[in-house]
Amino acid sequence: MRKFTLTSLFLLISQLILAQNWDWGGPLDPLQQKFTIRHYRLELEILPESQSIQGSNTITFSAEEKLDTLRLNLIDEYLVEKVVMDGREVGFYHRNDILDIIPVDCTCDQVQVFYGGKTPLAQNPPWMGGFTWEKDQFENHWMGLSSQGEGSQVFMPALDHPSSEPSEGAEIIITVPRPYFVASNGRLMQTTEKDEKVTYHWSTSYPINVYNINFTMGIFQEEKLGFKSSSGEIIPMHVWVLQENRDRAKDLLEVLKISTETQEKYFGAFPFPADKIAVVETPYLGMEHQTINAYGNNFQFVPMGKVNYDWLLHHELGHEWFGNKVSVGDWADMWIHEGLTAYGDWLFYWEHGGPEAYFTKVKSEAKNIPHAKPVVSPLNSTEEQAYHPEIYTKGAMVIHSLRGVLGDEVFFPMIKAFASDERFTYQNRVNTKDFTDFVQTYSNQDLEGFFELYLFSTDLPKLKVSKRGKNGFSISLQDIDFEMPVEVQTSEGIQRLNLGPKATEVKSTSIPIVDPKGWIMLQK
Repeated sequence: MRKFTLTSLFLLISQLILAQNWDWGGPLDPLQQKFTIRHYRLELEILPESQSIQGSNTITFSAEEKLDTLRLNLIDEYLVEKVVMDGREVGFYHRNDILDIIPVDCTCDQVQVFYGGKTPLAQNPPWMGGFTWEKDQFENHWMGLSSQGEGSQVFMPALDHPSSEPSEGAEIIITVPRPYFVASNGRLMQTTEKDEKVTYHWSTSYPINVYNINFTMGIFQEEKLGFKSSSGEIIPMHVWVLQENRDRAKDLLEVLKISTETQEKYFGAFPFPADKIAVVETPYLGMEHQTINAYGNNFQFVPMGKVNYDWLLHHELGHEWFGNKVSVGDWADMWIHEGLTAYGDWLFYWEHGGPEAYFTKVKSEAKNIPHAKPVVSPLNSTEEQAYHPEIYTKGAMVIHSLRGVLGDEVFFPMIKAFASDERFTYQNRVNTKDFTDFVQTYSNQDLEGFFELYLFSTDLPKLKVSKRGKNGFSISLQDIDFEMPVEVQTSEGIQRLNLGPKATEVKSTSIPIVDPKGWIMLQK
């Protein structure tokens, strides 16, 4: 064990003092309900030697009435130097991580905030996010940003709420010392060099979650190809890895290609074809950032059938469909992001490992679900309130169970249809009721009891099997008030029965095995 010195204790205490617990979401501030964001133009210089940023964010917005106060979010650690509207400096108040701007008497729909300062340091990225400053093996600076738990307030002034996305996208214009590169969202529009600095101008016209606006700095090896999407479009595909890992870049690109093909098969064409499909190596494990996913899994590829699988890469890529294309407006419904994406991870096993690998994976995950919290959190939850492991595992298990209930011929087209429905995609937000209503309408089945049980409670049906006569058994699911189809294996084979609180009789010379493959969650 490493010797725990007074110096290390002091450093630990200092880190804890510096650590912040920024949260976001919850009820939308009444002042922020009065306007919507159309576009962000973020222009920053990254100063690695001082671990700071300096620049501005130009925010284009719409409001149906004249605003007395334009309220944005920005942590107090940054100094706001000035705010400009209609070519004039305007008044503002910056305190308690809130930036209140007093608009000038004009019809203008744009404000530019100039700010800067030392960046908040990520304590345990990506779970406790912020900026991560590292150096690679060649002593080059390497900077990553993660902010799912904290929101965009840790790097830019914004309307920082999951219900708010800029309807016309964002520009991210980052200046760094030469020869550093910056990977960001969208497409690289322009690179300009001046003196000893280089500026990268990235742009996306798609709506984007504010915490997904992202930039990573380093000296990277790039590999790329043109990916032929199931839509027929050729989409740029890129990977950027550190120079020390340049020999792994082509392998990573191939893993990304196979994962994208797999995601497209089950969820539809890649959602952002006008931009790119990409990952960049980061000094933390990973995070979904629209069209530039963070990757820090150290190339731990696992053979799966004839291909290689990287769980981290595949999971973050899956968020392009669920999280980035299909987005919730309330963190209470975060399971739609994480549960559906985690189920997409299981489908990689199905596609490349076969049914045996798939069911082995499902059973391994299911046995570790504690059923301690409902998958759906209370309305107006913050990110911290809604984020817990079961939105992944139990969320995925609900989708798996739904597949078992509906059957593949209904389930797979239904999931793809949901991910393609314009009511729930891009600029439009989605909630749990949207999903459950869609499933019931599409399948023409009453699944209210199923969803109420598995999404909103921690209860599980209690399986009861009783002997009846010489070669008979009765089977029931206690503590529920509905029926659902369940496979039952008897001496005569596997049959599919509607089980519920009322006992169902079966004939068998051996004790029936209820749900032998593990489609549903039961107390056995």
